Amino acid sequence: MSKHLVIVESPAKGKTIEKYLGPDYQVLASYGHVRDLVPKEGAVDPEDGFRMKYDIIERSEKQIEAIAKALKKADDLILATDPDREGEAISWHLYEVLRERGLLEDRGVHRVVFHEITKKAIQEAIEEPRDLAQPLIDAQQARRALDYLVGFNLSPLLWRKIKRGLSAGRVQSPALRMICEREDEIEAFVAREYWTLDALSERQGQAFTARLTHLDGNKLDQFDLNSANLAHDAQKRLTDAANGELKVAKVEKKQRRRNPAAPFTTSTLQQEASRKLGFTASRTMRTAQQLYEGIDLGSGAIGLITYMRTDSVALAGEAIAEMRGLIEERYGANNVPDSPRQYKTKSKNAQEAHEAIRPTSVRRLPNEVRERLSSDQARLYDLIWKRTVACQMTHATFDTVAADLVPGDTEHRFRATGSTLVDPGFIAVYQEGRDDASEDDEDKRLPEMAEGDTVKLNEVTADQHFTEPPPRYTEASLVKTLEEYGIGRPSTYASIISTLQSREYVEMDGKRFIPTDTGRIVNSFLTQHFDRYVDYDFTAKLEDELDAISRGEKDWVPVLEEFWGDFRDRVKEKEENVTRAEAVQSRELGPDPKSGRPVSVRLGRFGPIVQIGTKDDEEKPRFAGLLPGQKMDKITLDEALELFKLPRDLGETPEGEPVMVNIGRFGPYVKYGSKYASLGPDDDVWTIDLPRALEIVAEKKKKDAERFIKSFDDEGIQVLNGRYGPYVTDGNKNAKIPKETDPKSLTLEQCQELIAAAPERKGRGRKGAAKSTAKGSGKTATKATGKTAAKSKSSGTKKTTTKKAASKAGPKKTAAKKSPAKKSGGAKSGDDGNAGDSRLSAQPSGDRGSE
Repeated sequence: MSKHLVIVESPAKGKTIEKYLGPDYQVLASYGHVRDLVPKEGAVDPEDGFRMKYDIIERSEKQIEAIAKALKKADDLILATDPDREGEAISWHLYEVLRERGLLEDRGVHRVVFHEITKKAIQEAIEEPRDLAQPLIDAQQARRALDYLVGFNLSPLLWRKIKRGLSAGRVQSPALRMICEREDEIEAFVAREYWTLDALSERQGQAFTARLTHLDGNKLDQFDLNSANLAHDAQKRLTDAANGELKVAKVEKKQRRRNPAAPFTTSTLQQEASRKLGFTASRTMRTAQQLYEGIDLGSGAIGLITYMRTDSVALAGEAIAEMRGLIEERYGANNVPDSPRQYKTKSKNAQEAHEAIRPTSVRRLPNEVRERLSSDQARLYDLIWKRTVACQMTHATFDTVAADLVPGDTEHRFRATGSTLVDPGFIAVYQEGRDDASEDDEDKRLPEMAEGDTVKLNEVTADQHFTEPPPRYTEASLVKTLEEYGIGRPSTYASIISTLQSREYVEMDGKRFIPTDTGRIVNSFLTQHFDRYVDYDFTAKLEDELDAISRGEKDWVPVLEEFWGDFRDRVKEKEENVTRAEAVQSRELGPDPKSGRPVSVRLGRFGPIVQIGTKDDEEKPRFAGLLPGQKMDKITLDEALELFKLPRDLGETPEGEPVMVNIGRFGPYVKYGSKYASLGPDDDVWTIDLPRALEIVAEKKKKDAERFIKSFDDEGIQVLNGRYGPYVTDGNKNAKIPKETDPKSLTLEQCQELIAAAPERKGRGRKGAAKSTAKGSGKTATKATGKTAAKSKSSGTKKTTTKKAASKAGPKKTAAKKSPAKKSGGAKSGDDGNAGDSRLSAQPSGDRGSE
């Protein structure tokens, strides 16, 4: 019998920890959160002190039963979830569930935290337990309530006014606004012409270039030479004045230092992994979580990096000492600064974590552990190791030279600059990436020159340039901008970016975000009608208030009350006063030449469409979808009318089936009889002819024939080849065929047996949620403010319980909760909350939401 039961989030983390604690400890995983808000309206009740109703997440029931069974045999419970507000909330929810089952009455409950999974860190944490931190719990609950209230009020409004399936989120929507505003800047941008003049020079056989900085004694601004005439006139004057040589008027020599970047925070790790490794934010966090939870290096699993959700750049003194020793051994004492480098955290809250992301020991060299890691793990560990070591090394030293060159006895002036890396310092290990290429630190040597020397002028060149619009956001630059504005928290960014893509609010052009028509319409609606709630400063201020709650400086209920009143009134007012036509931004393009009816473009159920006529006409309106690449705000009347020339009838197949081409929801296609085949990437729906269409039809028929094995038509059963091998289907259930069985030999009875034994298809979306809600009826746990605890506790039918907002209690002082019920589906509660949290998933992935 284990004396102590330890609870963590993931089994991988649990396996690593258990080996450090010995036989008296049993470690089990909760697999993330065990409870969440009920997936329906009323989960947060603003009229009752923001009472929050919880259900047990259906997939967590098995874990809870296992934990409850183990706890009956243990002396005490140790909650060892992650060291942030989300981890605190996981521990609190589990504590409440177990207490309601009467399993904690005679047992001690302890909360322990650690920031790295090493033997020393775990043992020290066990020796220094504490109570549950109520401010952290309150901050997470407040964030969850806010995200729910925004989502459950704004999202249905978007459904009614624009189209179903849309969502708005407290942090997601300002992020979308950034992307849309950048696109507006790009579209409104007017390029300006300017010219630069360079002197291609040479001295002592070494060629170099000097840029014109002064003309007639006047310093040149960017647009002073803004035409070919001005540039070529200056070019001729300079060439004539120089007569083949330039005089050195001035030489400046300086030394420049460059200091290493601070160690990684969550945000900077996401940015750098995007730039250097091409990782998405979610891929970075997923891989970092694996490195944190533990990798088996041959003698058991060990955490290779510290906790990966942090805003802090501080480093433990012990870790710094180890780094300085390693640097001296590998790179020489001259690369160790006289005193350790100390970095200051910009974030006031610093995500409740104490350190930056670093290797748990820099003695574990990347090349020595690589064979035990996956490709992603090895690359990310290498990045973290190099950045960490470099941050404690000496600065890099550059010698810089600037020479002013004059053509003849004039006041014109060219300037040549050079830079040489003298001492690489930290650059020998690591150099921070940049979103835009720069040559600042590249060696660019100039020949030796002194005042009064002359250099040979080979040619004066004149080059035309045009200003460029600001670049679209990449994941790295979007994360950086969100952090600069104080919007969201780094641990939420992966979830936000994923949501923008899954809702089809943005699409990718290479690695850069482009807003879709849907994204721009949603953003326009929100900025016009809910401007305050997508305002960058407002969103950042709300984040600061949530951080203040986590520090115990503010009570959570007044923060929610201040937000909710105005927001609720705004939603009601817009629901009554904004028409659907205003929301979808229907734009009239002109009259149809044939019918005289108006032609307009708007957002339809499945995306942007053009429409001839209106719903009030006697004749029904006609609709056509926009082609890929066409935009609602750019399409012209002529382009719109072309869309109505579809479908095109091409003729018949040899079997007499009619053949036509058209564009559908999933792109251009050819229809033959009642069947469909997608056009190829090089096929044009406007020009494709019958022979080519028949080729596509023949290819489709061949694939279908290869897919079909046999059929029992009367019973509606087929044996087919699928993506993962042959299977049997009746249209409702799919059954795998045993490997030793020949699919062609299957009888009807065998097929029916396989189908009967196959699992039912799992429901998706709201159906699952509805089922779950019904299942949990009458068993909902709640969190609220007010004075209903005693009343609820004595109730025999409904055991609704409360938690006082200002409570500072530890585990033993937490107010009673109602017995939770099962839950399976997610709620339509916005996309900034726990939906992206790995600890709501059966297999933690590193993607987080409500941080």
